[in-house]
Amino acid sequence: MRTVKEAEERKNEILDAAERLFGTKGYDSTSTNDILDAVGIARGTLYYHFKSKEEILDAMIDRMMGEMTAKARELAARRELPVLQRLTLTITALSAGGEQQHEIMEQIHRPQNALMHQKIQNRLLTDVTPLLAELIEEGNRQGICQTDYPAEVAEMTFLYVNTVFDDLMEYGEAERQRKITAFLCNLERLLRMEAGSMQEAVLPLFGKAR
Repeated sequence: MRTVKEAEERKNEILDAAERLFGTKGYDSTSTNDILDAVGIARGTLYYHFKSKEEILDAMIDRMMGEMTAKARELAARRELPVLQRLTLTITALSAGGEQQHEIMEQIHRPQNALMHQKIQNRLLTDVTPLLAELIEEGNRQGICQTDYPAEVAEMTFLYVNTVFDDLMEYGEAERQRKITAFLCNLERLLRMEAGSMQEAVLPLFGKAR
């Protein structure tokens, strides 16, 4: 039992170091030697836990995304809150996290970190789309929206937000507002909702971009 615990602690130390380095230097610019130096272990110890740098990345993403989606799932289940508010909170939870996670999320938008970006986006898409689809289905039942394709709408919305809005802060104020307004307008049409009904629920997501 003691050996298992020590092995798990060592594994987490490696992931902690990788998370710091990937967040500050980026995935491509971080070598396994950097990770070895940061943890203070021999190469054999590293390879006992992980076969490659990409395997370290996969484990780091599993851990990080697991924490974020657990929080999103918890918020989505708060039935005492209106469904559109839960939709907003669920999406917002995906951008929450510690300082290292924020650094990683900033790094993934850089061209040299394309692999990290793809892996994180795929993991989020897999974990988050079902949560958003459930909320859309609940909105259907309540008569707030109308769609025969809640899962597909959730997927399309998530992919749009994570591509078009990746570089939202690089646009001028007028262009940012146009893109946000267009997104809300088209989402309402996609869900066959009353015009303006998404404003209160979704605009808080872009508070920092306004």
